[in-house]
Amino acid sequence: MEQIIYINRSTGQKEIEDVYCAKALNLVYGNSLISKLVGSPLLHVLIKNPIFSSVYGYLQRLPYSKKKIAPFIKNFKVDASEFVKPVDEFTSFDDFFTRKLKREARPIFKDENSAIIPADGRYLFFQNIEKSDGFAVKGEKFNLAKLLDNEKLAERYAHGTMVMARLCPTDYHRYHFPADCIAGTPKLINGWLYSVNPIAIKKDIHIFTENKRAYCELDTTHFGKVLFMEVGATNVGSINHTFTPGKFYLKGAEKGFFSFGASSLIILFEPGKILLDADLLAATAEGYEILCLMGQSLGKKS
Repeated sequence: MEQIIYINRSTGQKEIEDVYCAKALNLVYGNSLISKLVGSPLLHVLIKNPIFSSVYGYLQRLPYSKKKIAPFIKNFKVDASEFVKPVDEFTSFDDFFTRKLKREARPIFKDENSAIIPADGRYLFFQNIEKSDGFAVKGEKFNLAKLLDNEKLAERYAHGTMVMARLCPTDYHRYHFPADCIAGTPKLINGWLYSVNPIAIKKDIHIFTENKRAYCELDTTHFGKVLFMEVGATNVGSINHTFTPGKFYLKGAEKGFFSFGASSLIILFEPGKILLDADLLAATAEGYEILCLMGQSLGKKS
């Protein structure tokens, strides 16, 4: 399986991702002869189906799944000291997966003119979507109109800024508002549940525009209209909103969480509303995802 190398923002060092269920991913999306003969034709059709993810998610909510928690924490070096609940109080593997963290574990960058990273994850950053050729596969670029299923809305953000986060199964899976805002009403776009792992994305850039997703607009204090989208993925059929539309929220307040699996967030800013931090843009320009933590600085208002 091809190694996934990313930059850890906290240390500035390049690291190799320890991929959960690597063998399964490689079977479905790999380039080996076995993958081409068995994985792609059969499993590819199965795993994208929401029924598969629903059944798998149900199994992770059963009490017996608790036995997977301790080995998972050990194998992936998850810091249990950050958890609100003690490890032995989780009722299932999904309960552990959707865990809350202590407030001090993710301090919020306080500058009132700055937006924050909304979730733990591996990120790509594009200051101007139209001028960036960094997010393309086999010559095909990311299609904003198909992503939003709305031509008019796509025009608003066409020359804007895009932030993409990939949450791994090992990550904290609650996501938060990136700026002070009044939250809009979510819109659901139904779709498949392909993997969003880079191995899969390199095969097909259209995964993001075909997966189940939901978005809402945030009427922010300093950054104009910000579009916040959650994208489901294999074993993530549940996008859970915990906010109330029409209510004002401070940056860092919880917006929702994903149930079990890997998943993505896409944040869109209107043109000229935010200047992303230099280290974030540099990582993407170099061709690497960068691991960021919720609450860290994202960028300043323009």
